[in-house]
Amino acid sequence: MTPDDMLVEVEIWPDFVASVNLFYSLRTQWRMGSAGAIGLDYNVLYMKMDRMNLTQEQYEQLEYDIRVLEIAALKEINKKD
Repeated sequence: MTPDDMLVEVEIWPDFVASVNLFYSLRTQWRMGSAGAIGLDYNVLYMKMDRMNLTQEQYEQLEYDIRVLEIAALKEINKKD
């Protein structure tokens, strides 16, 4: 099985496009521990968000959405086969 075999096409609801795009832009910014990925580098997240010209409400919503995506990703990354 190749990585391309594992790709699944999904529809992203319009309200979450910005969150998914931001999360995707952080795909190389995982903090690593001895057991593997432990979470995203939030210094990079905040730097990127600070450059997005967001309202306070948008900033907080994006931060929350990224945490939800991060938790889901970590569950998949650390899933035992």
